Amino acid sequence: MSEHATSTDVLVIGGGMAGLAGALALRENGANVTLVERAPEFGEVGAGLQMAPNASRVLKRWGLLEKALEIGVQPKHLVFRDAVTGEELTRQTLGDEFVERYGAPYVVIHRSDLHRVLLEGCEAAGVTLVNDVMVEGVETVNGRGVAHTAAGVDYEADVIIGADGLKSTLRPLVATDEPVPSAYVAYRGTVPITENTPKADLEDVIVYLGPDCHLVQYPLRKGELLNTVAVFKSPSFERGEEQYGGVDELEAAYKDCVPAVQDALKNLGTSIRWPMYDRDPIENWVAGRMVLMGDAAHPMLQYLAQGACQALEDAAVLQDVSTGTVFTEDGINTEAWDAAIREFNTVRAGRTARVQRTARIWGESWHVSGLGRTLRNLLFKSRKDGDFQYNDWLYGQDQPGTPELRETSRPVTLSV
Repeated sequence: MSEHATSTDVLVIGGGMAGLAGALALRENGANVTLVERAPEFGEVGAGLQMAPNASRVLKRWGLLEKALEIGVQPKHLVFRDAVTGEELTRQTLGDEFVERYGAPYVVIHRSDLHRVLLEGCEAAGVTLVNDVMVEGVETVNGRGVAHTAAGVDYEADVIIGADGLKSTLRPLVATDEPVPSAYVAYRGTVPITENTPKADLEDVIVYLGPDCHLVQYPLRKGELLNTVAVFKSPSFERGEEQYGGVDELEAAYKDCVPAVQDALKNLGTSIRWPMYDRDPIENWVAGRMVLMGDAAHPMLQYLAQGACQALEDAAVLQDVSTGTVFTEDGINTEAWDAAIREFNTVRAGRTARVQRTARIWGESWHVSGLGRTLRNLLFKSRKDGDFQYNDWLYGQDQPGTPELRETSRPVTLSV
């Protein structure tokens, strides 16, 4: 620990997507940034994620989009189908018109690959990265944030960014809530695409909607891998069991689905499942010189595929509100931090609350049965490809709470 300075302009707590993005954004503004991570090594678990244009625009700003495109896949369509009949309900073409409208492409990428793009971006920009640091508490002393660690070392900073995820240890400084279980769990898997893999749909994001279940498939790593996610309502999770010993619940959830869905279950890893939580939106993310971002501030269910996307938006807005006020020609104006983090909170809280609430509603509409399913299918089929009215609020370039439009900054050279 002695080799790392414990006083810095900005201290970021948490080395996931949100923390790395926040660190990079403020380093781009000229701050000395230290990021501390509790794990002994940086890394990201899970499988694929969908990066909508509201997020890929942020990577474009930082000169990182090309690297993401080199590693990821730009799908041709987003397709919704009924899981019981296989009937197509609606699709969105993700080609030139989509990219022109939203200023950046839709990209699917392995979580670990996006994490590495951000990590190497931080390294190239000069962010100080420190592992094996367990932060036990944060307070504001004499106008500076102080983070107390389990090792007895205090880190001081003009501002502290709390990006420690769903089960944040810093969120109790601003709220007394707990994560909200959804009753749904996910199994995930990535398998190599071989000559025996069915060739249909290998260039698209496919979503099958079923009663109390859905399944998502799309390619990763330039079409070398197939990513599969199966989400279903779990009786054991409703009883409070995060993990479960068998696969009988998984099989039962999809028993009425078409063969294409049932065959896709073979791609899943079943040794671990992912219980799905979010939290109720809160208005205040600030305690003194500490501000939350990412899942620590606004964890959301995955139905809009916006968890990582909103973390990237957070970072870009934090960069925007601190440019020209905190970071001036004369150096860093520490007094301006209070106004900057309050503005960040104000700008982002309404936006992320809408995404959180909409994700819940969206998930409910996916999983209906009976008459609800019939009406849902009719509504989906009434939408034509190229109808952007349902996308603009989320992906649009000038929506309230989204980052300013900026030209691409300096490119960052990364290893593959």
